[in-house]
Amino acid sequence: MFNKKLQMPLYIIAALLFGLKTYIVYRFVFAISLENMMQELILFINPFVIAYFIFVLSILFNQRRQLKYIKYSILLGSLILYFNIVFYRNFSDFITIPLLFQGSNAADLGSSVLGLLKFWDVALFFDVIFVWVLAKKYGTELTASFTKRYKRVAFVLSILFLIGNYALAEAERPQLLQRTFDREYLVKNIGIFPYHVYDAVLHSKSKAQRVFADGNELTEISDYIKEETTTDGNEELHGIAEDKNVIFISLESLQSFVINNTLHGEEVTPFLNSLIDESYYFENFYHQTEQGKTSDSEFIIENSLYPSPRGAVYFTHAQNDYHSLPEILGENGYNSAVFHANNKSFWNRDVMYDNIGYDHFYDENAYEVTDENSVGWGLKDKDFFKQSIKYMEQMEEPYYSKFITLTNHYPFDLDEEDATIDPYDSNSNTLNKYFQTVRYMDEAVEEYFDYLKEAGLYEDSIIILMGDHYGISDFHKKAMIQYLDEDEYTDYLHVQLQRVPFYVHIPGQDGEVISEIAGQIDVKPTLMNLLGIDDGSDLSFGTDLFDEERKDFVALRDGSFITDDYVYTKDQCYDRESGELIDSTNQLAGEGEDSVCQPYVEQVEKELNYSDQIIFGDLLRFYDFENENE
Repeated sequence: MFNKKLQMPLYIIAALLFGLKTYIVYRFVFAISLENMMQELILFINPFVIAYFIFVLSILFNQRRQLKYIKYSILLGSLILYFNIVFYRNFSDFITIPLLFQGSNAADLGSSVLGLLKFWDVALFFDVIFVWVLAKKYGTELTASFTKRYKRVAFVLSILFLIGNYALAEAERPQLLQRTFDREYLVKNIGIFPYHVYDAVLHSKSKAQRVFADGNELTEISDYIKEETTTDGNEELHGIAEDKNVIFISLESLQSFVINNTLHGEEVTPFLNSLIDESYYFENFYHQTEQGKTSDSEFIIENSLYPSPRGAVYFTHAQNDYHSLPEILGENGYNSAVFHANNKSFWNRDVMYDNIGYDHFYDENAYEVTDENSVGWGLKDKDFFKQSIKYMEQMEEPYYSKFITLTNHYPFDLDEEDATIDPYDSNSNTLNKYFQTVRYMDEAVEEYFDYLKEAGLYEDSIIILMGDHYGISDFHKKAMIQYLDEDEYTDYLHVQLQRVPFYVHIPGQDGEVISEIAGQIDVKPTLMNLLGIDDGSDLSFGTDLFDEERKDFVALRDGSFITDDYVYTKDQCYDRESGELIDSTNQLAGEGEDSVCQPYVEQVEKELNYSDQIIFGDLLRFYDFENENE
C-alpha cells in the first residue's frame, strides 16, 4: 500500500511542498534583502510554519472534505503567491487590499500585464499538480479520521509554531506591526499570507477612522506643520511668475539616471540636457510615490500630502475634502485643465479631478487616436502635444494646465520608425527598450516647446517638468548595475535611483543647477511662492524649494529618507555622498548607541502618520481655511 511506504499524510506533503516553494519565491523571486543570520532563519522557517498551519486545518474535516480542502487550499495559495509575483515584477512591491478595488484599471493594462508573464511560471504550479494527482490516486490512503487527541496536538503545535515565528520576528525587529509602510519587512518576518490578513485588518481600520474622526486630531497636526514646514518662502523669487500661465508636464517614468548620460556614445535626452542651462534644475529631486504611481505623484504635487501607504488615494479617498492646488489657483483667478489622452476613469481621475477643483479634463475623447498614432498605452507623445495646442489657445488666461505623457510607460513599446537610438544590450528587455521611449519623449517635449513658441504661449508661461515615478524597478538589478557600471545593487543605490528630473523653466530667467535635496511634496508651496500667492493657512508637509530655511529631509513612503548628509533605508544609515554604510543598528529597539539617522527616523514616522491621519480621517473637512487665513 502507498501509505505504508510513505508513512506521511497528504496535509504534511502539501505543507512541505508549498512551504519549500514559498521559500524559493521569497529568496530568489522577491529577492528579499537579508542583513543577518536571524533574518535568514526567520525567512526559512516562516514558509513552512504558515504552510503547516494552513494545511493542518484539513484534519478537522472528514476524509472527503480533507481532500477537497487540501486541493483547493494549495491552488488558492499558489494563485495568491503568483499574483504577488506578477505585481512584484513591475512594482517591486506586494499587493494590498485597496489595490484589489482598483480592478477597473486592469482593463487598460493590456500588454503591460502580458509583459510580466514568463514561460517558466508554470513551474510554480508543479506542487499543485502533484498534490492533485496524489489526492486522486491515493486520496483515501493519505487521509484518515484522526483522533481528537491527534487533532488537538497538531493544532496546538501549529499555533506554537506561529507564536515562535512571531517571537523571533519581534526580537529581530521590535514594533514590527507598527511598520505598516514597510511591506517587505512584514513579508520577510511574518510571511506573505499573514501579511495579507494583516493588510485586511488595516484596511478595515482605515475605513473606520473617518467614522470616528471629530477634528480634534488637527490641533496637534497643524501645530507640527506650522512649526516644521511653514516658511515665508524665498523673498527674492516671490511673485516672479505672478499672473503667468502655468504649464506642468508630468514625464512618465522618467528617472534622473538618463539625464546628462549617454548610450552608444549618444545623449539619451539631448533636449532635456540643454534645457538645464535655461532652467532651475534640481539634480537631487526624489519622487515620493507609492502604489498609486502616477496618480500618487499628482496627489502629492496637488496637496503637499503624502500618498497612502496602501493603494491609491485617488481611489480610496477621492471624495475627501482637500485644499488642493487647482482649487487655490482657481480662487486666485486661474482656470485649470488636465490633458491626458487616456481613459478618464483610469486611476479614478474623473472623480478626483472634479473634487479638487479642475475646470476641465481633456481625456482620450478629446483626441483623435488611431492605430497609426498610438502605441503601448495610447496616443503617442508627439501627437498628444501637437493635438493639445488648439485647446490651450482657447483657454482663458491665466491658466494652470497639467500634461501627463504616455509613451514612456512600461512595457516601453515603440514603433520602429519612431526609435532614434538603438536599444541597450542587457539581460533586461525592459531596460533595453526604456532608452528608446525616453529618447522619443525627449523629442516630443522639444517639439512641444516649439509649438508653444509658434502659438505665442511660451513667453508668458512658467513651465514645470517633472518625472512622476521610477520606470525601472529593482527587479532589473543586474541590467542596471551593468549600465551604471556599479559593482553591486545596494539599498543605497536603490534609493538614489528614486531621483527624478525636476525643472522650473521661466522664459527669460537664467538657469541654475540646484544640488540640495528636494521632493515632490515641495512642489505645491514652491509654485505658490513663485506665483506670489500667499496662503499661510494651508496645511502641507512641503516647503518652498528655494527657501534657505526649507525642511532638511525628504521622506519616502516606505519610511526611507534622504538628508543633506545621509540616506536611510531598511534600518541602515549611509553617507549620502560616498554611499558608505555608517551604521546598521536596531536603534528602535534601544540596542547600542543611537544611529546618526535616529533623530530623523522618529520625525519621518511622525510626519507620515500625520499625513495618514488627515487622509484616512478626512480631517480637512473640519478645517476652516478661510478663517484660518485671516
